[in-house]
This record gives sequence, structure tokens and C-alpha cells, in this order.
Amino acid sequence: MKKTLSMVVVILVLSAVLLSACGGGDTNSAEYNVPADYAGKTDPYTGNADAEAAGMAIYEAKCQSCHGASGMGDGPAGQALNPPASDLTKLVGQAGDDYLYYRIAEGGAMDPYNSSMPPHKSVLSEDEIWQVVTYIKTLK
Repeated sequence: MKKTLSMVVVILVLSAVLLSACGGGDTNSAEYNVPADYAGKTDPYTGNADAEAAGMAIYEAKCQSCHGASGMGDGPAGQALNPPASDLTKLVGQAGDDYLYYRIAEGGAMDPYNSSMPPHKSVLSEDEIWQVVTYIKTLK
């Protein structure tokens, strides 16, 4: 009986160790980390049709040539870039509002991204950046 109880305890402890190793971990991979100045920002326009329409107009003027009409990174200018423009339809399902805002504001010419995306914080207002975020979250 004592041997059986010891075996059960060993199995339970090993199971607990194995299950903890299989945990989900951090859902925000290093790829989606944002600086403290941007961390935790949330889209104030989520679900706002007027903001979405305004964001679409900005997207068409400033983003579509690289990211394409559907956001898949297949715009004529985006195909010539190295690395190519991001597929926003995949990104919006994985990254948070703060990351989307941060990348639009700061662009990509920095480690670890080193993309050709220019910063837009000096071209677009904070509200306009949020409108673009609102719009690109509708791309699927």
C-alpha cells in the first residue's frame, strides 16, 4: 500500500511538472512588445463607423500602395520592399491596439523590425492614427 501511494505521488508530481511546462506562456511574443510610452493604449474608436470611414480614407492615401487594398501586403510598392510590407489581415488578429498604434506612429526602421515603413507620427495626428487602427482592424 505504501509503495502504491508513493508511486501515485511521484506520478502526480511529474504530471504537474509536465503540465506547467506546456503552459500557454506569454501571448505577446517579443515581436509584439511595445515601448512603455505606447504600452496599454487602446483604440478609443473601436466600432465607430465614422472613425472607420475616416481611417479608410487615410489608409487609401497613405498605406494602400504598400499594404494593398485588402491589407495583405500586396500593394505595388509593397512587393518591391525588402522585407515586404506586412500582411495586416494576419497582424490584426495577433497584435493589440497598442502595437498597431506604435508601429504606425514609429514606423519600422529600427531593430528588430528594420522594415521600410516610414513613421507617421509627424504626418498624422493621434486621432488619425487611431482612425487607421480602427479601419485596419476590419481587414480580414
